[in-house]
Amino acid sequence: VQLVESGGGLVQAGGSRRLSCVISGITLQYYAIGWFRQAPGKEREGVSCMTSSGDTYYLPSVKGRFTIARDNAAKMVYLQMNNLKSEDTAVYYCAVELAGTYCRPTSYYPPPPTSGAWGQGTQVIVSA
Repeated sequence: VQLVESGGGLVQAGGSRRLSCVISGITLQYYAIGWFRQAPGKEREGVSCMTSSGDTYYLPSVKGRFTIARDNAAKMVYLQMNNLKSEDTAVYYCAVELAGTYCRPTSYYPPPPTSGAWGQGTQVIVSA
């Protein structure tokens, strides 16, 4: 399984950015997918996820600003980020659950390497 993110970059506060992730090696429709991020000196945190049936979770601080989407046929996952804030600055990773359940209605924990796969990350920097 391979995941490759793109779309990161420098954006002004209040601006928008769309992250993309192409996933190969699996039939995407059967798996939960998600995005997590890690800022320098901070813990990794689950930003958003979507189950195979379309149920979603959003980190409270991004709810209403970020939207996760998937295109199973194209094997793509997206994260639309609007009204970006400086605290959104981080490396963003997409992930797919291959075993276990990490995407839940009230929480999202990125699957460990034994249960999922991650991309290499894409940097988002939000300038004030």
